[in-house]
Amino acid sequence: MIKIFYRLGAEIKLAQSITEFATIGKENVLWIDLLEPSGDEKRAVESYLGTEIQSRAEAEEIESSSRFYEENDAIFANTNFLSPAGDEMAMETVSFILKDGMLATLREIPIRTFNTLQLKIQARPDEFPDGFTVFVEIMDKRVDLDADIVELISKDVSQFSKRINQKEDISEEFLLDINQLQENSMLVRENIVDKQRLISNVIKSKLCPKTGDIRDDLGVILQDISSLINHINFTFERLEYLQDTVLGIINLDQNRIMKIFTLVSLLLMPPTLV
Repeated sequence: MIKIFYRLGAEIKLAQSITEFATIGKENVLWIDLLEPSGDEKRAVESYLGTEIQSRAEAEEIESSSRFYEENDAIFANTNFLSPAGDEMAMETVSFILKDGMLATLREIPIRTFNTLQLKIQARPDEFPDGFTVFVEIMDKRVDLDADIVELISKDVSQFSKRINQKEDISEEFLLDINQLQENSMLVRENIVDKQRLISNVIKSKLCPKTGDIRDDLGVILQDISSLINHINFTFERLEYLQDTVLGIINLDQNRIMKIFTLVSLLLMPPTLV
Protein backbone atom coordinates (compact mmCIF):
# COMPACT_ATOMS: atom_id res chain seq x y z
CA MET A 1 0.00 0.00 0.00
CA ILE A 2 1.21 3.48 -0.84
CA LYS A 3 0.17 6.90 0.45
CA ILE A 4 1.44 10.07 -1.21
CA PHE A 5 0.97 13.33 0.68
CA TYR A 6 1.44 16.35 -1.53
CA ARG A 7 0.75 20.07 -1.34
CA LEU A 8 -1.99 21.58 -3.46
CA GLY A 9 -2.27 25.27 -2.74
CA ALA A 10 -2.72 25.73 1.01
CA GLU A 11 -3.89 22.16 1.52
CA ILE A 12 -2.18 18.78 1.72
CA LYS A 13 -3.84 16.10 -0.37
CA LEU A 14 -3.57 12.32 -0.26
CA ALA A 15 -3.02 10.07 -3.28
CA GLN A 16 -3.02 6.29 -3.04
CA SER A 17 -1.95 5.14 -6.49
CA ILE A 18 1.42 5.13 -8.24
CA THR A 19 -0.30 6.36 -11.43
CA GLU A 20 -0.73 9.76 -9.78
CA PHE A 21 3.04 10.32 -9.75
CA ALA A 22 2.67 11.51 -13.36
CA THR A 23 0.47 14.43 -12.29
CA ILE A 24 2.27 15.45 -9.08
CA GLY A 25 5.35 17.67 -9.26
CA LYS A 26 8.27 16.63 -7.07
CA GLU A 27 8.40 20.08 -5.50
CA ASN A 28 4.91 19.49 -4.10
CA VAL A 29 5.48 16.04 -2.60
CA LEU A 30 5.81 15.98 1.16
CA TRP A 31 5.79 12.32 2.18
CA ILE A 32 5.58 8.93 0.44
CA ASP A 33 4.62 6.19 2.89
CA LEU A 34 5.02 2.57 1.81
CA LEU A 35 3.31 -0.13 3.89
CA GLU A 36 4.02 -3.69 2.74
CA PRO A 37 4.59 -2.37 -0.79
CA SER A 38 4.33 -4.45 -3.94
CA GLY A 39 7.22 -4.69 -6.35
CA ASP A 40 5.55 -2.23 -8.73
CA GLU A 41 5.07 0.30 -5.95
CA LYS A 42 8.72 0.09 -4.88
CA ARG A 43 9.96 0.44 -8.44
CA ALA A 44 7.66 3.42 -9.05
CA VAL A 45 8.94 5.20 -5.95
CA GLU A 46 12.57 4.44 -6.88
CA SER A 47 12.00 5.90 -10.34
CA TYR A 48 10.26 8.97 -8.90
CA LEU A 49 12.99 9.65 -6.32
CA GLY A 50 15.81 8.73 -8.66
CA THR A 51 17.40 6.40 -6.12
CA GLU A 52 17.24 2.78 -4.99
CA ILE A 53 15.29 1.65 -1.94
CA GLN A 54 17.02 -0.75 0.45
CA SER A 55 15.77 -4.30 0.71
CA ARG A 56 14.38 -5.48 4.05
CA ALA A 57 17.49 -7.60 4.68
CA GLU A 58 19.76 -4.58 4.12
CA ALA A 59 17.59 -2.37 6.35
CA GLU A 60 17.84 -4.85 9.24
CA GLU A 61 21.65 -5.04 9.20
CA ILE A 62 23.25 -3.71 12.36
CA GLU A 63 26.38 -2.12 10.87
CA SER A 64 26.51 1.67 11.23
CA SER A 65 27.15 2.02 7.50
CA SER A 66 23.87 0.23 6.81
CA ARG A 67 21.84 2.06 9.46
CA PHE A 68 22.75 5.50 8.08
CA TYR A 69 24.45 6.68 4.90
CA GLU A 70 24.23 9.34 2.21
CA GLU A 71 24.13 8.67 -1.52
CA ASN A 72 22.92 10.54 -4.61
CA ASP A 73 22.12 13.64 -2.51
CA ALA A 74 19.80 11.55 -0.33
CA ILE A 75 19.86 10.47 3.30
CA PHE A 76 19.15 6.78 3.97
CA ALA A 77 18.36 5.85 7.57
CA ASN A 78 16.99 2.80 9.36
CA THR A 79 15.76 2.49 12.92
CA ASN A 80 13.63 0.14 15.00
CA PHE A 81 10.17 0.88 16.38
CA LEU A 82 9.07 -1.02 19.47
CA SER A 83 5.56 -2.02 20.41
CA PRO A 84 4.33 -4.07 23.41
CA ALA A 85 3.22 -7.59 22.47
CA GLY A 86 1.92 -9.17 25.65
CA ASP A 87 4.75 -9.57 28.13
CA GLU A 88 7.36 -9.14 25.37
CA MET A 89 8.35 -6.40 22.94
CA ALA A 90 7.96 -6.60 19.18
CA MET A 91 10.57 -4.72 17.13
CA GLU A 92 10.00 -3.55 13.56
CA THR A 93 12.53 -1.88 11.27
CA VAL A 94 11.45 1.34 9.51
CA SER A 95 13.45 2.81 6.62
CA PHE A 96 13.63 6.54 5.86
CA ILE A 97 14.78 8.30 2.69
CA LEU A 98 15.14 12.09 2.66
CA LYS A 99 15.79 13.67 -0.72
CA ASP A 100 15.03 17.08 -2.26
CA GLY A 101 12.73 17.98 0.62
CA MET A 102 10.73 14.75 0.26
CA LEU A 103 10.43 11.97 2.82
CA ALA A 104 9.86 8.33 1.89
CA THR A 105 9.22 5.68 4.54
CA LEU A 106 9.13 1.90 4.19
CA ARG A 107 7.61 -0.42 6.79
CA GLU A 108 6.00 -3.84 6.98
CA ILE A 109 3.41 -3.37 9.74
CA PRO A 110 0.95 -0.62 10.73
CA ILE A 111 2.42 1.80 13.27
CA ARG A 112 0.23 4.04 15.41
CA THR A 113 2.67 6.98 15.19
CA PHE A 114 2.31 7.09 11.42
CA ASN A 115 -1.47 6.82 11.44
CA THR A 116 -1.81 9.67 13.94
CA LEU A 117 0.65 11.88 12.06
CA GLN A 118 -1.08 11.36 8.72
CA LEU A 119 -4.29 12.75 10.17
CA LYS A 120 -2.42 15.69 11.70
CA ILE A 121 -0.70 16.56 8.41
CA GLN A 122 -4.00 17.01 6.62
CA ALA A 123 -5.54 18.89 9.55
CA ARG A 124 -2.58 21.28 10.01
CA PRO A 125 -0.82 21.65 6.64
CA ASP A 126 0.98 24.88 7.64
CA GLU A 127 3.09 22.98 10.19
CA PHE A 128 4.64 20.71 7.55
CA PRO A 129 6.40 22.64 4.78
CA ASP A 130 8.66 19.74 3.72
CA GLY A 131 9.67 16.14 4.37
CA PHE A 132 12.22 17.06 7.04
CA THR A 133 9.49 18.48 9.28
CA VAL A 134 7.55 15.22 8.88
CA PHE A 135 10.68 13.25 9.83
CA VAL A 136 11.22 15.40 12.93
CA GLU A 137 7.58 14.92 13.97
CA ILE A 138 7.85 11.13 13.55
CA MET A 139 10.98 11.02 15.72
CA ASP A 140 9.44 13.30 18.33
CA LYS A 141 6.26 11.24 18.65
CA ARG A 142 8.21 8.00 18.63
CA VAL A 143 10.48 9.14 21.46
CA ASP A 144 7.36 10.16 23.42
CA LEU A 145 6.00 6.63 23.00
CA ASP A 146 9.35 5.16 24.04
CA ALA A 147 9.16 7.32 27.17
CA ASP A 148 5.71 5.84 27.88
CA ILE A 149 7.18 2.33 27.54
CA VAL A 150 9.98 3.24 29.96
CA GLU A 151 7.38 4.53 32.44
CA LEU A 152 5.42 1.27 32.17
CA ILE A 153 8.56 -0.74 32.87
CA SER A 154 9.34 1.47 35.86
CA LYS A 155 5.84 0.88 37.25
CA ASP A 156 6.27 -2.89 36.83
CA VAL A 157 9.59 -2.70 38.68
CA SER A 158 7.93 -0.81 41.54
CA GLN A 159 5.19 -3.44 41.74
CA PHE A 160 7.79 -6.23 41.82
CA SER A 161 9.64 -4.40 44.58
CA LYS A 162 6.44 -4.20 46.68
CA ARG A 163 5.81 -7.90 46.18
CA ILE A 164 9.30 -8.68 47.45
CA ASN A 165 8.93 -6.41 50.48
CA GLN A 166 5.61 -8.04 51.34
CA LYS A 167 7.00 -11.53 50.57
CA GLU A 168 4.19 -12.28 48.15
CA ASP A 169 4.59 -15.21 45.73
CA ILE A 170 8.41 -15.28 45.74
CA SER A 171 9.07 -18.22 43.45
CA GLU A 172 11.01 -19.29 40.38
CA GLU A 173 8.15 -18.04 38.20
CA PHE A 174 8.52 -14.61 39.76
CA LEU A 175 12.23 -14.75 38.97
CA LEU A 176 11.38 -15.51 35.33
CA ASP A 177 9.06 -12.49 35.26
CA ILE A 178 11.94 -10.29 36.41
CA ASN A 179 14.16 -11.80 33.72
CA GLN A 180 11.56 -11.00 31.05
CA LEU A 181 11.39 -7.42 32.27
CA GLN A 182 15.18 -7.24 32.02
CA GLU A 183 14.99 -8.44 28.40
CA ASN A 184 12.39 -5.77 27.64
CA SER A 185 14.55 -3.10 29.29
CA MET A 186 17.55 -4.09 27.17
CA LEU A 187 15.46 -3.96 23.99
CA VAL A 188 14.11 -0.51 24.92
CA ARG A 189 17.61 0.78 25.64
CA GLU A 190 18.94 -0.64 22.37
CA ASN A 191 16.04 0.96 20.53
CA ILE A 192 16.56 4.38 22.16
CA VAL A 193 20.33 4.37 21.57
CA ASP A 194 19.69 3.49 17.91
CA LYS A 195 17.50 6.58 17.54
CA GLN A 196 20.14 8.69 19.29
CA ARG A 197 22.73 7.56 16.75
CA LEU A 198 20.35 8.19 13.85
CA ILE A 199 19.34 11.71 14.88
CA SER A 200 22.96 12.66 15.64
CA ASN A 201 23.94 11.60 12.11
CA VAL A 202 21.08 13.56 10.56
CA ILE A 203 22.10 16.72 12.42
CA LYS A 204 25.70 16.31 11.21
CA SER A 205 24.63 15.69 7.62
CA LYS A 206 25.32 18.42 5.08
CA LEU A 207 21.93 17.58 3.53
CA CYS A 208 20.07 18.59 6.69
CA PRO A 209 18.61 22.13 6.32
CA LYS A 210 20.78 24.73 8.01
CA THR A 211 17.93 27.23 8.19
CA GLY A 212 14.69 26.91 10.10
CA ASP A 213 14.11 24.99 13.31
CA ILE A 214 14.95 21.48 12.07
CA ARG A 215 18.34 21.21 13.78
CA ASP A 216 17.08 22.84 16.99
CA ASP A 217 14.11 20.49 17.16
CA LEU A 218 16.33 17.47 16.59
CA GLY A 219 18.67 18.76 19.31
CA VAL A 220 15.76 18.90 21.78
CA ILE A 221 14.83 15.30 20.87
CA LEU A 222 18.43 14.25 21.54
CA GLN A 223 18.22 15.79 25.02
CA ASP A 224 15.01 13.83 25.68
CA ILE A 225 16.71 10.64 24.50
CA SER A 226 19.66 11.22 26.85
CA SER A 227 17.31 11.52 29.81
CA LEU A 228 15.50 8.34 28.74
CA ILE A 229 18.80 6.44 28.54
CA ASN A 230 19.68 7.51 32.08
CA HIS A 231 16.25 6.45 33.28
CA ILE A 232 16.30 3.02 31.62
CA ASN A 233 19.84 2.40 32.90
CA PHE A 234 18.67 3.09 36.45
CA THR A 235 15.65 0.83 35.92
CA PHE A 236 17.88 -1.98 34.71
CA GLU A 237 20.10 -1.61 37.78
CA ARG A 238 16.98 -1.88 39.98
CA LEU A 239 15.99 -5.06 38.18
CA GLU A 240 19.42 -6.58 38.82
CA TYR A 241 19.09 -5.71 42.50
CA LEU A 242 15.59 -7.27 42.63
CA GLN A 243 16.87 -10.38 40.88
CA ASP A 244 19.67 -10.78 43.41
CA THR A 245 17.19 -10.25 46.26
CA VAL A 246 14.78 -12.89 44.93
CA LEU A 247 17.64 -15.37 44.44
CA GLY A 248 18.72 -14.74 48.04
CA ILE A 249 15.18 -15.31 49.37
CA ILE A 250 14.80 -18.53 47.34
CA ASN A 251 18.17 -19.80 48.62
CA LEU A 252 17.19 -19.02 52.21
CA ASP A 253 13.92 -20.91 51.78
CA GLN A 254 15.72 -23.88 50.28
CA ASN A 255 18.29 -23.88 53.10
CA ARG A 256 15.47 -23.77 55.67
CA ILE A 257 13.83 -26.80 54.03
CA MET A 258 17.14 -28.67 53.97
CA LYS A 259 17.62 -27.97 57.70
CA ILE A 260 14.20 -29.43 58.45
CA PHE A 261 14.97 -32.58 56.44
CA THR A 262 18.33 -32.90 58.17
CA LEU A 263 16.75 -32.56 61.62
CA VAL A 264 14.09 -35.16 60.77
CA SER A 265 16.77 -37.54 59.52
CA LEU A 266 18.70 -37.17 62.78
CA LEU A 267 15.57 -37.81 64.88
CA LEU A 268 14.78 -40.97 62.90
CA MET A 269 18.30 -42.32 63.07
CA PRO A 270 18.04 -44.10 66.53
CA PRO A 271 14.81 -45.97 65.70
CA THR A 272 16.36 -46.98 62.39
CA LEU A 273 19.42 -48.38 64.15
CA VAL A 274 17.22 -50.29 66.65
